[in-house]
Order: sequence, then C-alpha cells, then structure tokens
Amino acid sequence: MTVSVLDLGDDENRFSPDWLQRVHSFLDDIEGALVTTGGGKFYSNGLDLEWLTAHGDQAAGYVAEVQELFARVLTLPVPTVAAINGHAFGAGAMLAMAHDFRVMRGDRGYFCFPEADINIPFTPGMAALIQGKLTPSAAIASMTTGRRFGGSEAAEIGLVDEVAAEGEVVKVAHERAQALAGKDRGTLGAIKATMFAPAVAALRAG
Repeated sequence: MTVSVLDLGDDENRFSPDWLQRVHSFLDDIEGALVTTGGGKFYSNGLDLEWLTAHGDQAAGYVAEVQELFARVLTLPVPTVAAINGHAFGAGAMLAMAHDFRVMRGDRGYFCFPEADINIPFTPGMAALIQGKLTPSAAIASMTTGRRFGGSEAAEIGLVDEVAAEGEVVKVAHERAQALAGKDRGTLGAIKATMFAPAVAALRAG
C-alpha cells in the first residue's frame, strides 16, 4: 500500500490560511498511510501569529480552521505518523499529537507546548486533543510548564513514540506507516472517531 509523505515546508511551517488549505487538499487524496515532516529545522512552529495580528477580526474563524485540521488528522481513516525533523512548538506540536504515532529526531529539535510561558491558554479542544493522547502526568509536565523536550526526553514521557538519528526520521516513520498500511478505511475511521469523540467534539465546538 502507498505511504504518502506530506512535506510541511522548509521554513517555520506556520499555519497561514493558504498553508492550511494546501494541507487539506493533500489530505483529500490520502489512501494507504500518511507521514508528515518538515524540510528544515522546524517541523512546525504552529499558529501564524503575524497573520493573526494583522487580521484580528478573523481570529475566531482562523482558530476554528486550525482545530478542524486537528480533528481531521485525529480521525483520518488511514495510519498516520509524524516524522518530527526539528522543532515542534505550540499548535505545531498539537498537529504532531493528532497523528497516531510520532518519530522524533534524537539529537536536535524541541517538542514544546509554550502556552504557559506566552500567556495563551489552551482552548478546550486543544486541551482535549493533548489529554486524549497523554497520561495525566505527561499532560501536566508538558502543558503547565512550557518545557522544551528534546527527542529522548519526549520519548521518556510519551510525547513521542520513538527517536531516530538525523536523516533517519522519515525512513523510520515511513517503515512504521508501511507496516500498518492497508487497514480497512471504514473500520479504522470508525475506531478513531469513537476513541477520540470527546476531543473531536471539543475541537469542532469552536
């Protein structure tokens, strides 16, 4: 079965409206399995704060679009693996968390929810997404501290499933996805929709 690799970009890969649309368009054609990764030092730095500052009147709609992407990835009816090539911050880390599995580079890059340090509380949907994937202790350690976790530290508390060497992150993620490709889409989609129903409801509530 096919494993589709989505390159999020080679800059900070922030969630501009155009970026969001491109990602949705790519997801429309996914069949076997999905791997996402970045091309530079970032997996994703999350929300496009520059765009938000310039379009404050559209903030609610923008956040709803971001949360719809999380809900879609969370319930995508194919196996999904985030190949975290570098920094994953804020909403970028949440996007990785929405995948079934995460493989992170071991020697460079941080996985971080900085909300406690930048005075931006989690929305109910974002909190539900993270808490739906982590143990309570890992959620507290990552959500309330703003701590930057390197790959090995992230794996220790369950933020990511595996670490890999530089240049091997996508390969390892691809192998993990390939091993799972071919599951029945209807069955897998239904399982995920049931598993993550509270998070999806909270994400789509606005």
